[in-house]
Order: sequence, then structure tokens, then C-alpha cells
Amino acid sequence: MAMVRFEPFRDMMTAQRDLDRLLRGAFSPAFGEGEVSTRTWAPPVDIYENGDNLVLKAELPGLSPEDVEIRVQDNTLYLKGERKFEKEVEEQSYHRVERSYGTFTRTFSLPNSIDADKVAANYKDGVLTLTMPKKEEAKPKTIKINVSKD
Repeated sequence: MAMVRFEPFRDMMTAQRDLDRLLRGAFSPAFGEGEVSTRTWAPPVDIYENGDNLVLKAELPGLSPEDVEIRVQDNTLYLKGERKFEKEVEEQSYHRVERSYGTFTRTFSLPNSIDADKVAANYKDGVLTLTMPKKEEAKPKTIKINVSKD
């Protein structure tokens, strides 16, 4: 069974962010007149083990691969990027802005068993998939039992 890092305040932070968005929307002037927010955001991720690999999937809709930086260093995965505010529409023309914009940084501790030199990234339909293979010595090995005939 895979080890999952316990983050006791993750749900509380998500609830606080949702409540903040609700209150900001309720008390902003009619039709969103006022400042357009470029609040911080973090893309949601799923991390799971798949045979000989650790896989991370991050939702990055609206970003191009050039807007994302991926780095593995000292058993830590760094995921950085930026969603730029669309300038084709003037700020005062918006009625509502619910999507988050700006830079994000996510870091994840990786087990020692990951081969950082073989990490592969794939981006399709707004989903970034990182496949992180395990080192050969970390893969499970089956040991055959010899039966002696005494």
C-alpha cells in the first residue's frame, strides 16, 4: 500500500478559500465593477503508484507547456507556472471573474526510490502527467523457493 502524506490543514485551507471567494463575490459592487483579482492559486493534483512508476497528474487548463516549469532536486518535485490574465477583454468589461490567475508553486517530497533522471512529462487536454519510474533496486523482486528432497 502506498504511503500518503498527511496534510491536516488542506481541507481547512480549501474551505477558507471557497468562503473567501463567496464573500468577496457577495459584497463586491454590482456586476463585478471594481478590481479584477489575480489571487494566488494552486492546481489540483492526483498522485498514485502504477506498477513500477509514481504518477502525478495536475490540472492546468489554459496553460501552455511553456508556462510550466518542472524540476526534481534532492528528492523534491517542484512544479511552477503562471496563468496569465487575458488582456483581450478590458478589466471594466467583466461582469464576473471566478477563475484564478497568477503564479503558482507546488512542491512534493519524493521517495528515495524514484529515478530522477528518467522522469517524463506529458501534457494533453489541460492535464500534465508526470511519470516517475522507480530505481531498479527499489522494484519488488520475486524469490523462488527451492524445495530440497531429503
